[in-house]
Amino acid sequence: MAKSALLKSSIAKKYWMALTGLFLCVFLVGHLAGNLQLIFGTSLQFNQYALFMTTNPAVKALSYLTYISIIFHAIDGIMLTIQNKKARPVAYAMKNDAVSSSWSSRNMAVLGTVILVFIATHMTNFWAKMHFAEMPLQTQVVNVEGGQPVEVYNFTDGSFAPVDAVKMGQLEIKNKTGFYQPGTDLKIKEGYKDLYKITVDFFKDPSLGIVYTLFYVLCMAVLAFHLLHGFQSAFQSLGANNPKYNGIIKTVGTIFAIAVPAIFAIIPLYIYFVK
Repeated sequence: MAKSALLKSSIAKKYWMALTGLFLCVFLVGHLAGNLQLIFGTSLQFNQYALFMTTNPAVKALSYLTYISIIFHAIDGIMLTIQNKKARPVAYAMKNDAVSSSWSSRNMAVLGTVILVFIATHMTNFWAKMHFAEMPLQTQVVNVEGGQPVEVYNFTDGSFAPVDAVKMGQLEIKNKTGFYQPGTDLKIKEGYKDLYKITVDFFKDPSLGIVYTLFYVLCMAVLAFHLLHGFQSAFQSLGANNPKYNGIIKTVGTIFAIAVPAIFAIIPLYIYFVK
């Protein structure tokens, strides 16, 4: 009985849509905060953030919850759309969509589908490379004083290991301290996968960079329209439908729906035109 209600009840579906949708809104804020380091941070800071997001146990658990929420939200949305069409197979003769509902609410399925395609593309271009592909390591040029040991981050075990040998102008990670000639510029392999370089190179690609950039900006516009209806609808589905709070929810939802996608869109534009 419980299983049937979970899968077939439109009310249950709306609750799940609301809960997963609001959780994904929280995820968007956190993801945006990290990605802003592409503008305001250094390459090393961004790569440290990327390493933390892919190795910290708590963050990894939240990541799996995010993946499940995206899939559940998408499937639930498809099921609700089908269920609503079955419930009203014939359109009203005197139907006026412009008055009865917003453009966003009438096209949530289409908007959601575009966002799902974007997520798949985004994960292929960055997430999959970070987890499975061979990537360049973050490097940093330093000036080593005579007699001063240099510590290099070891990606394999997360420790800081001193260096004892110089080969081809790069430092190798060893288990003992080494000493170098004063005034020598050396390139240190930090051990961080260089997702920063992958991201910048992607949007600044000589032939396709502008296409990738415009595609991401367009998808953020789609996300904005999806959020314009979805944010407010989520609170209504959860029972927060009170004249005292509806105005506040609508205002916050509108600001959120415009600001978050807009800032996301600025990042690839900044990389392509400024970096």
